[in-house]
Amino acid sequence: MSILIKKCELNGREVDVFIKDGRFERIGKELDVEAEKVIDGKDKAILPSFFNVHTHAAMTLLRGYADDMELHKWLREYIWPFERKLTPEDVYWGTKLACLEMIKTGTTFFCDMYWHVKAVADAVEEMGIRAALSSAYVDFDDPKKGDFFKKKNIEFFDNLPHVSDRIKFIMGPHAIYTVSKDSLEWIKDFAFERNLLINIHLAETKKERDDCLKIRGTTPVRYLDDIGFLNERCICAHVIWVEDEEIEILQKRKVNVAHVPASNMKLCSGNFRFDDMLNKGVLVGIGTDGCASNNNLDMFEEIKIAALRAKLATSNPQAAKSEDIYRCATKNGAMMFGIDAGEIKEGMLADCILVDLNHPQLVPCHNLISNIVYAANGDCVVTTICNGKIVMEDRYVKGEEEIIRQAKKQVQDILNR
Repeated sequence: MSILIKKCELNGREVDVFIKDGRFERIGKELDVEAEKVIDGKDKAILPSFFNVHTHAAMTLLRGYADDMELHKWLREYIWPFERKLTPEDVYWGTKLACLEMIKTGTTFFCDMYWHVKAVADAVEEMGIRAALSSAYVDFDDPKKGDFFKKKNIEFFDNLPHVSDRIKFIMGPHAIYTVSKDSLEWIKDFAFERNLLINIHLAETKKERDDCLKIRGTTPVRYLDDIGFLNERCICAHVIWVEDEEIEILQKRKVNVAHVPASNMKLCSGNFRFDDMLNKGVLVGIGTDGCASNNNLDMFEEIKIAALRAKLATSNPQAAKSEDIYRCATKNGAMMFGIDAGEIKEGMLADCILVDLNHPQLVPCHNLISNIVYAANGDCVVTTICNGKIVMEDRYVKGEEEIIRQAKKQVQDILNR
């Protein structure tokens, strides 16, 4: 499909943007081209869409289910028991609801860790966006469970579902306190052999750090480094309880870090060292986490929280500048997953949004990126495009009524089980 966006704003100037075969083919003034679809870009700005680098999409079904408690109690007494009831059908509709919310708020990629990954892939494929999908690996130091998950992963990666190139499959060990050392070493080797990314929670809470010190005599980051786990294939979420030397380890090993500020604040996990990470050269992206701990997937909200939290934590109003936060939520996220997107440039993948410059939250517009980070929310997005295809136009997503209806039905079915 070819798309011509006429007279939109890009970096403060009015341009036409021509999209063909999934990429930005031409950008310039008054382009003389034929397109299958023409969009009026007047009073709209074109921006790269967001990359949500850490979430659990189908947890939309748990939105508001268990709030106002610390992480480990929350997981063991509420979340894991609920999740044991989930079927592939539940996860499919929960993921479609997540994709709908992300599309409506300008996100076209997410990195996921959840159960029933084939159902997740089916939902993403149908919704037309991108994702890196991992199935949670949790063995609780039980060798039999470890063998089960090893076999399960080998079978899965030997027989991958047929999907478009918008979807990547990656490894998903949950955390060092739910996955044994033997399994972590196996995952590291398996990922190396198959050139797979690894998605893991790391150094999220003080309890995780203290338990690691007590049991293993070292901190979580050092523990993973000692077993040779950390490398450029790792996407580590949270990474809060770290020291200066550990940030240097992350940089040296070229580890990718997913910052999830709203979830960290809600669960009182701690303060993410945003500027320290960036100043050391660590590649940082932004994620929402799942709807059970956020409780939404609006990346506009997430980037504002990330900026304000960093300033408050350091008592420095110049910390986490808007342009740095914005880059983390767009270009950095694309880089972490090897996707040629995150910028509006000729030749790059056409993943983008149009925002309404007449929306009250974007008026006046002294600085668009500042407005995007500090003023806007997902309602400012009028059009979302992924891979050169329109997935939302004039704030409408095809099939959204059925998705909402079915998600409500699945939740009621789960509660009745």
